[in-house]
Amino acid sequence: MSETIRADQVGSLLRPAELLASRREFEAGQISASELRSREDAAIVDVLALQEEAGIAVFSDGEFRRSAWGNGVVDSLSGLVATEKRGGGQAARRWQGAHADVAEETIPKHYVAAGKLGLKHRFAYDEAKFLKDNAAGPFKITMPSPSMFTRLYDTDVTTAAYASMDELLDDLVELYLTEIDGLHELGVPYLQLDSLRYIDTIDAVSKGTIAVKDARGTLQRLVEIDNRILGRMKRQGVTRGVHICRGNHRSAWGAEGSYESVAEFLLGEVDTDRFLMEFDTDRAGGFEPLRFVPNDKIVVLGLITTKSGALEDVDYLRRRIDEATQYIPLERLAISPQCGFASTELGNLLTVDEEKKKLALVVEIARKVWG
Repeated sequence: MSETIRADQVGSLLRPAELLASRREFEAGQISASELRSREDAAIVDVLALQEEAGIAVFSDGEFRRSAWGNGVVDSLSGLVATEKRGGGQAARRWQGAHADVAEETIPKHYVAAGKLGLKHRFAYDEAKFLKDNAAGPFKITMPSPSMFTRLYDTDVTTAAYASMDELLDDLVELYLTEIDGLHELGVPYLQLDSLRYIDTIDAVSKGTIAVKDARGTLQRLVEIDNRILGRMKRQGVTRGVHICRGNHRSAWGAEGSYESVAEFLLGEVDTDRFLMEFDTDRAGGFEPLRFVPNDKIVVLGLITTKSGALEDVDYLRRRIDEATQYIPLERLAISPQCGFASTELGNLLTVDEEKKKLALVVEIARKVWG
């Protein structure tokens, strides 16, 4: 399946205003959980139709049941407490770009572990079951990579439950493996891990706050964590994707820098079938790092921005793909938007119609380039 998907997407889509209003009603106790679920179902059916009309090759529920991209996992875990510390147990950067002030107005909640991690309910089973029953074709389930949750460890709070971060991550990985097994039994064809932690390291290298040799040591630890999950998926025959994200909230971004400094290790060691990489701006650097991608992996070029509604030129996108083929063969490439359209529920600053046109543009380019 991995080699046949040329028109991909990252996953999150703009929530309709009615769905956002329904969530506020639920939080205020004005509607029941079952009523909210019914309204979510209806909104997802509509967004599946939008994707089908656009012609996208793999379906998503738009992450409509989540308030933010990572909440499928966070909301499922017991043992967490909310914290005022931005970034949880780790330092967090401010949002950047023309819309940074808008992004700073609504900072997503952060959590740290205060007790042993447990499972309140499945991460994504309900999402997957609904997609299996309603999507018109192959679908994907997205979730944050387990390495994202190093930020759950706060030495001021967590040490009573876990003496080390490694102990916490061991427990978390076991919960992930249980979820992965359940999704496989359900027949989910495509699982995607989303990671900001890799790009955190690349960003630090680009700013000179960490040496390349130290960056590789940090990345090795993160990759080892994620590969424990990706290895299980591989044995199950699931198509595996890893989205290397640069941050996405209200059309702002969080990190920059070329992949070059760590590409040989990162692209060579992450045990995935598909890398979804952001290349929509100069902040990402050039395509040269793609020379390190192993022969058995696909790179999904995130060339179409989700940060604005301006539609990219077809000829420009085709030239960009041609540039990439200097470093990796065309048959090992695909195309997608660079990130989700709504990594957090308020979404980026564009319209649903603009979103649909961008998805249709992905499809148009894929057909013209790969047939």
